[in-house]
Amino acid sequence: MKNVRFPNGVVRQILTSYCIFLIMIYLVEGSLPQDPIKCITKNSNCTITNIYGSFPDRSICRAAEVAYPTTEEELISAVGKATKEKRKMRVATRYSQSIPKLVCPGEDDGLIISTKLLNKVQMMDRQNMKMRVDSGLILRDLIDEAAQVDLALPHSPYWWGMSVGGLLGTGAHGSSLWGLGSAVNNYVVELRIVTPATEEEGYAKVRTLDTANPEFNAAKLSLGVLGVISQVTFKLQPMFKRNIAFVEKSDSNLGDEVITFGRKHEFADFSWFPSQKTVLYRIDNRVPLSSSGNALNDYLGFRPTSPLILSSMRTSEETQEALRDSDGKCISGKLTKSLLDTAKYGYTNNGIIFTGYPLIGPQNRLQASGSCLINDGILDDLVCPWDPRIKGLFFHQTTFSIGLSKVKNFIQDVQKLVVLQPKALCGLDLYSGILMRYVTASNSYLGHQEDAVDFDITYYRSKNPLTPRLYEDILEEIEQMAMFKYGGEPHWGKNRNVAFIDVIKKYKDADKFLKVKETYDPLGLFSNEWTDQILGLKSGLSIVKEGCALEGLCICSDDSHCAPKKGYFCKPGKVYVEARVCTLLSSNVL
Repeated sequence: MKNVRFPNGVVRQILTSYCIFLIMIYLVEGSLPQDPIKCITKNSNCTITNIYGSFPDRSICRAAEVAYPTTEEELISAVGKATKEKRKMRVATRYSQSIPKLVCPGEDDGLIISTKLLNKVQMMDRQNMKMRVDSGLILRDLIDEAAQVDLALPHSPYWWGMSVGGLLGTGAHGSSLWGLGSAVNNYVVELRIVTPATEEEGYAKVRTLDTANPEFNAAKLSLGVLGVISQVTFKLQPMFKRNIAFVEKSDSNLGDEVITFGRKHEFADFSWFPSQKTVLYRIDNRVPLSSSGNALNDYLGFRPTSPLILSSMRTSEETQEALRDSDGKCISGKLTKSLLDTAKYGYTNNGIIFTGYPLIGPQNRLQASGSCLINDGILDDLVCPWDPRIKGLFFHQTTFSIGLSKVKNFIQDVQKLVVLQPKALCGLDLYSGILMRYVTASNSYLGHQEDAVDFDITYYRSKNPLTPRLYEDILEEIEQMAMFKYGGEPHWGKNRNVAFIDVIKKYKDADKFLKVKETYDPLGLFSNEWTDQILGLKSGLSIVKEGCALEGLCICSDDSHCAPKKGYFCKPGKVYVEARVCTLLSSNVL
């Protein structure tokens, strides 16, 4: 390779990626994420953020007080006291996963109710395969507790850190078109929710809902606007194993194969790398528990990592962005993908090494991961890669579901953009490409309207909100194309403001949800400005100001919404011409 000359910044990225590879292949323990709630005095005069340390509009959410109930009785007391005082309330989880401002009480005298101490298993019925847990129990503990009695939650997100209440509140899911589908709330058979009440009822009441009650379809995906979920009962399945193999192919037939692939494999998904025109197909099926194998999923991106390495990664990408080094970013993306593939993304056949496909192991060892949440004090200086306390990953996430009836055309439109701008999506390769998962139509009032493919896109975000990204316009066009041309449904716990414009009109049972909301919380004590905006009850979702389109706070309609002094102007999209995106018109485009 001595005669090969790399573009500016690439050597640094190669060395950084190699160091990351060497360190991340080992299992290590690290420092737990910070508590998202900070108070000046004990449990009062507080602020709250999300796990990434920044909301889409970068605002600070304040609250007068935080409550940490440890039992349902204490939860009822907290809700009753705030209802009596007519104070705004919002629920916060242990790690505050949601990107949008779902946790903000909305008023400085509001109350945050944290469920992180509501984290116990209340009942385990092995014979009937039912498990009742507190809503603050995190996914990792739910999976582990069920596995101890040879039971399994058949589907879940891939990240351990979400609480049960958070899983339900935002419609979190895995990937499947089989059976009841991949949404966690499809496996809930009963829940208890604490809502405001009248003075005669003590200002708070517990409602017990099951599948026979139509209101259950509102409560099992509620955005936290109905009250506080206290306990959740799951219908589990006997423990089983999975047989997993990954196959890389050209993306030339992705539009056709995405329609059929999910019917062939129970846990199928894709990692799509549009700039490299390749797709990593996950061939993933259930096999009997007697099958030989003890494979483990310890996904590299969820492992504890050195702040020094994370800082080097971030500095490298910032340099490439500043220099508009698209060639460097493309080479870095290919190298990163190659290293991750060499390490098999963190999968091992026995918890130690990868020896070959297939990977066969129990459901609880393969369905999710997140070892950066584990800490035994060995290496306290290692952190989750996105920890806001250090200079690490800082990104946007645009996540939406496109119905199977439309998904082929959407994929083909994205491929047309790649033909027009071959280097525009290289940056996605640094974040493992576009994760594509299957979801099914739901009877939740705010659930998916048809069987669909969920696209999870993670990409660079500048620390300066007025600094545009390299190829700013292409991802903006994909975002608008998905949401408006193809009627995409946004993930409730992710996304920028643009994805939620007129979102409530996409749900045929929205009026039923709003009726339940009015019944449970007529004063709107569990609602905030953000939830009112996305539910269509208040305007102001689009924040129109200088540079607003760069952060997804608005769709540009004027050049000032982009960065005209830096050469970015508001122009039509290249494939979806109805889009309005911030396009670089400077003569030195790379």
